Amino acid sequence: MSESTGLRARKKERTRDAIGDAAVSLFLERGFDRVSVNDIAAAAEISKPTLFRYFPTKEDLVLHRFADHQGEAARVVRDRGSGIEPVPALHRHFRAGLDRYDPVTGLNDHPEVVAFHRLVFSTPSLAGRLTQYQLEDEEALADALGEGIRARLLAAQVLAVQRVLARANWQRIADGRTAHDVRPQAVADADHAFGRLA
Repeated sequence: MSESTGLRARKKERTRDAIGDAAVSLFLERGFDRVSVNDIAAAAEISKPTLFRYFPTKEDLVLHRFADHQGEAARVVRDRGSGIEPVPALHRHFRAGLDRYDPVTGLNDHPEVVAFHRLVFSTPSLAGRLTQYQLEDEEALADALGEGIRARLLAAQVLAVQRVLARANWQRIADGRTAHDVRPQAVADADHAFGRLA
């Protein structure tokens, strides 16, 4: 019984990935506003109702790629070792992302990643939806940090720092520099910003 459940879950995940990949390819090729849900369903060879079972909104077809990072800052705080304060744990985690050239840090020069970020940042409805995701992350981080206004303020500050750092890294790369060339400045900026938070 559990084997067939696992198989169904894997098939559902593959279908979700195929729909999302088809949508992002079309969006990158034509622009978000020039692609209809019908276009995406046709490219993925599914019906429109099936598409909406996997992705409730058109924006979710793009932003599902951030799903792995949803609630990440809160997880870092909850899972940090004993004796490690939250801000140093978050700083270390962000630096590790820079070391991996993780796209969420903005420090990734793969052409599709740069184009994807350009799509998100230049499409108002996507930027607005991303802001909603960030507010949910802020709420989760504040809960992980504790109660009261201090936890909420720190959560807002940390996520603002991460957002600004990632956007600055992406902009330098979008302006034509390589991730390798940008990395020293990205590390210095992260150290400075998290140092100010601490």
